[in-house]
Amino acid sequence: MSSSIRDDDGVSNPGGNATLDEVLQRSLAANPARRRLMLAGLGAAVVPFLSACGGGDDDPVAPPPAPAPPPPPPEALLGFTAIATSSDDDVKVPAGYVATAFIPWGEPINDLAPAFKADAANSAAEQEQQVGDNHDGMAFFGFNTGGNAFGDRSDEGLLVLNHEYINPEYFYAPGSDAANWLLPFSFEKARKAQAAHGVSVVHARRAADGVISQLKSSPYNRRIHGNTPMTIQGPAAGHALMQTAADPAGTEVLGTLNNCGNGRTPWGTYLTCEENFNGYFGWNGARTPSALESRYGLSANGAGYLWHTVDPRFDLNATPNEPNRHGWIVEIDPFAPASKPVKRTALGRFKHENAALTVAANGKVVVYMGDDERNEYLYKFVSDGSFDAANPTSAANRRLLEAGTLYVAKFEAGATAGDKMGSGTWIPLIHGQNGLTEANGFTSQADVLIRARQAADRVGATMMDRPEWVAVNPKKPGEAFLTLTNNNRRGGTSSNNADGSTTAGSARPPVDEANPRANNVWGHIVRWMDGNGDASALSFSWDLFVLAGQPAVTDARAPSSNVNANNLFNSPDGLAFDSFGRLWIQTDGSYSNTGDYAAMGNNQMLVADPTSKEIRRFLVGPSGCEITGISWTPDRKTMFVNVQHPGEVGNHPRAPKNAGGSTLGDNDIARQPTLFSTWPTPNTRPRSATVVVRRTDGGVIGT
Repeated sequence: MSSSIRDDDGVSNPGGNATLDEVLQRSLAANPARRRLMLAGLGAAVVPFLSACGGGDDDPVAPPPAPAPPPPPPEALLGFTAIATSSDDDVKVPAGYVATAFIPWGEPINDLAPAFKADAANSAAEQEQQVGDNHDGMAFFGFNTGGNAFGDRSDEGLLVLNHEYINPEYFYAPGSDAANWLLPFSFEKARKAQAAHGVSVVHARRAADGVISQLKSSPYNRRIHGNTPMTIQGPAAGHALMQTAADPAGTEVLGTLNNCGNGRTPWGTYLTCEENFNGYFGWNGARTPSALESRYGLSANGAGYLWHTVDPRFDLNATPNEPNRHGWIVEIDPFAPASKPVKRTALGRFKHENAALTVAANGKVVVYMGDDERNEYLYKFVSDGSFDAANPTSAANRRLLEAGTLYVAKFEAGATAGDKMGSGTWIPLIHGQNGLTEANGFTSQADVLIRARQAADRVGATMMDRPEWVAVNPKKPGEAFLTLTNNNRRGGTSSNNADGSTTAGSARPPVDEANPRANNVWGHIVRWMDGNGDASALSFSWDLFVLAGQPAVTDARAPSSNVNANNLFNSPDGLAFDSFGRLWIQTDGSYSNTGDYAAMGNNQMLVADPTSKEIRRFLVGPSGCEITGISWTPDRKTMFVNVQHPGEVGNHPRAPKNAGGSTLGDNDIARQPTLFSTWPTPNTRPRSATVVVRRTDGGVIGT
């Protein structure tokens, strides 16, 4: 800096008074210490001298503004150090992060609810007042500034989460039958299990130190379960296949079941997705299943829950249409505790994994959905109406899922064989089009939606390797990603029959460009771009983002080049973008840590750069769990992740064994529930829970 300081505009004082320059120079000559101060910086030194300036006709000259602080460094997309795999019974996160368990199964939903009993002896009525089991998809909804509606606060809001199913070996106190802890089975046991399904709404508050707690006195805390009344809305409401003796109008159903992934709307509602509903149904006595029942996987004994043996609602011989009332997307308003959930039938009936919602450039609401079973399909819904961004919570916006068009994807190979990319089209599932006619058995649009799998068979959609979560890139309009978890039935010669007569999961389709590996035990992720970046477009281009697996394998089963020894994983399942554009990948696969799965450890969560395709491991879960469900506060300083079914023994390397060396079965584990896992509470049976992740310095997650 020059020692001769002049006025900012360089103009001399026209009056007889001394100029600022003269006053400053005289003061500096009289006090050399002030000269040193001036040389250190004008901003602090000029202020004492302003009063020495003469009055004249001019106003005093203001000091120059202080220099602007340097801009903060750009946020790193992958700014953490990757962690190693683990087979331990705890949660691992990177250095500088802390992970804390929150709202485990059985936690009282409010301050009036009963406490969890460590011996699993809670009743059905008590479970209806407690957090459900096997947490899955979830979303955080911040409050507004008034704390009474949807907004963007990060310190307080509603955490809404799904409860997919139960683990009977931990869920029930053992019965009197020494050979089977479940017996004798009762209506009370069935109702308790139904109460543990569905959704929990939890009022969460963040303290100044970043710790999350539940406000138990809040009226927003709520349980929605397998016997909560719900409205059936949309084209399928009232159809003959939706009618039962208890609901002859076909417009109201009890409960939501097998709540897997989720969605979140820009008008502040929550979408819960009904997945493997078929497993709760069966029949007593003789029955020949219809083509519709077989196509959705209904069978005599279901998945072994035994509900059909004690509750006629789940016995197809007693209530044959009850399964048709499940397998939908359910919309819930978490800010209206007395509101009735709504099943949105315009979005189709299948085994919904999640519902990835975006607003297209033309204002149409688009919802992408995977049907989670081997050899099933990818769908999208496009609303008839348009989103009003100026009034996001308007009544009109809240009706946008009532009507629209359901499409199913057909993936085509590109010009170069084996390049794992190509093009595709979205085929509308509209009655009277593309073979969806009365001649082929489709009587109406309601019939098409109730039988969406069979409609997709008819139009020739592409069979995928277990299509699960979809994630929409917030930084790139029209781009979305889909996890294809695995498919050990890929590589044969049979496909789903066009007449819809194939039993669910029984086909053995050949490999194709989008599903290029036979016996695909590791899974992959496909990426597509809807035409011209428009999510409502009817054509798309696609490529494979990652093929999981073992880098040592170099034949047709080889993984993609972005998989290496430091980021091994299998069976990608949960998938979500944060608002900055990181792609978070969660796994639900084998934790055997041997053979095809060597060095992969427990299920985990990784983070990917969608541009460079780099992938790093961020979190590893406890023994026998799945990592699923993810959400953030708006400031991204708190992340919520769910740990589902901790303690599932399976083929874990630490599985407890008997004296003969055989892995203990469920009957043994039910009687010794702390033998394998005690996560998250020491000396207590394992319980699904939400994990709250934060940085120890209070910073943004992922940086």
